Amino acid sequence: MFSPMASFALFLFTLIVLSSSCSNAIGNNKTLSTIASRIGINYGRLGNNLPSPYQSINLIKTLKAGHVKLYDADQETLTLLSKTNLYVTIMVPNNQIISIGADQAAADNWINTNVLPHYPQTRIRFVLVGNEILSYNPDQDKQIWTSLVPAMRKIVNSLRARGIHNIKVGTPLAMDVLRSSFPPSSGSFREEVAAPVMLPLLKFLNGTNSFFFLDVYPYFPWSTDPVNNDLGFALFESNSTYTDPQTGLVYTNLLDQMLDSVIFAMTKLGYPNIRLAISETGWPNSGDIDETGANILNAATYNRNLIKKMTANPPLGTPARPGSHIPTFLFSLFNENQKPGSGTERHWGILNPDGTQIYDIDFSGTRPVSSLGSLPKPSNNVPFKGNVWCVVVEGASEEELGQALDFACGRSNETCAALAPGRECYAPVSVTWHASYAFSSYWAQFRNQSSQCYFNGLARETTTNPGNERCKFPSVTL
Repeated sequence: MFSPMASFALFLFTLIVLSSSCSNAIGNNKTLSTIASRIGINYGRLGNNLPSPYQSINLIKTLKAGHVKLYDADQETLTLLSKTNLYVTIMVPNNQIISIGADQAAADNWINTNVLPHYPQTRIRFVLVGNEILSYNPDQDKQIWTSLVPAMRKIVNSLRARGIHNIKVGTPLAMDVLRSSFPPSSGSFREEVAAPVMLPLLKFLNGTNSFFFLDVYPYFPWSTDPVNNDLGFALFESNSTYTDPQTGLVYTNLLDQMLDSVIFAMTKLGYPNIRLAISETGWPNSGDIDETGANILNAATYNRNLIKKMTANPPLGTPARPGSHIPTFLFSLFNENQKPGSGTERHWGILNPDGTQIYDIDFSGTRPVSSLGSLPKPSNNVPFKGNVWCVVVEGASEEELGQALDFACGRSNETCAALAPGRECYAPVSVTWHASYAFSSYWAQFRNQSSQCYFNGLARETTTNPGNERCKFPSVTL
């Protein structure tokens, strides 16, 4: 616990940081203002039913987004973007970081292949090196950790050698880079990354006047305790406030708390003035039965209010940095049906795969929120209690189901014992019936080991008991 003197010292330091931040002259402030006031969209493509890049770019323009972020440097998409006024962010994939970090020629080749054919006609403004690489811990990923900043330096060297000075280089990190985030003044980086990775990264960002890119989702901390956590506080709709006990800064929403925790973490390492950019944020429009609060009303409310906040003129900033510009990218353009994991992973989109809007939204921020379309009343803002089963989705391929059935039954002899000939669940003899039983049984047996009711998109959750008097399907109790 802080002593009164330490608390007062932190408060004075915060005031000095804020004063320095506000007075720090940014040479390209006009450009920053323009970029920050134009809300961006993340264009992911992990789906087998998505529109073509040409159609997708037209949809982005229809939404009036000002910036598009790609998870690669797709040549067709970059060529098509040259015919628009959209700002563009491209990404170096994680699997190329080690080679680029070790070899300037590899960085040059990447720039020659992915930037020079399109710049300046395509308005590339950011190159992001990797995606949330500090969220992975295997030894191979730790090798990527040490290669990150060298790779970023070599990308900058290559850009500058070609006379390109208006493309900033960064890397998007998730909130799990922090050891502590609440209260915001306690923000600090994880010990294993603070000195070896974060210090050189912050030095690089500071020296190149770039941004700390953050993937920040208030949905996740709110959903850890949806009964006691204030939903309105997460959706920018609460009348309640939170006062940081160490700084006295007053918070009216969860996003500002999360952003400021990163600012305080950077400050503790000696870098109080590095600018923030939000590389991903949003709210899921649907999810699994146990994913409370994932619905269209909350998604629309969060994103509409976020746009209103981030397009305000003059800019609002955060309590620790009032008036600061924060470039922001919503996640994501589409619901992507091939993303693995829980149901929310496939339901962050603004648009359905056919291009229709899931809910009305105005990226320009000029329309009053009250003028946007009505929203369906949610039924899952409180946790579901009861039994849940895992069954085959409609239209699933029998060939794929056969492979999934082999997988589900292959891990344990107990999982599919009831499907043996003559046993209680053998009939009716069909791949769909057997797979539904196997999926439910596997999920019930291994859910506590992080198994999902997904099976490569072949399964879905249901609260309707799929069994019968003879065959009792195993279930998960929530």
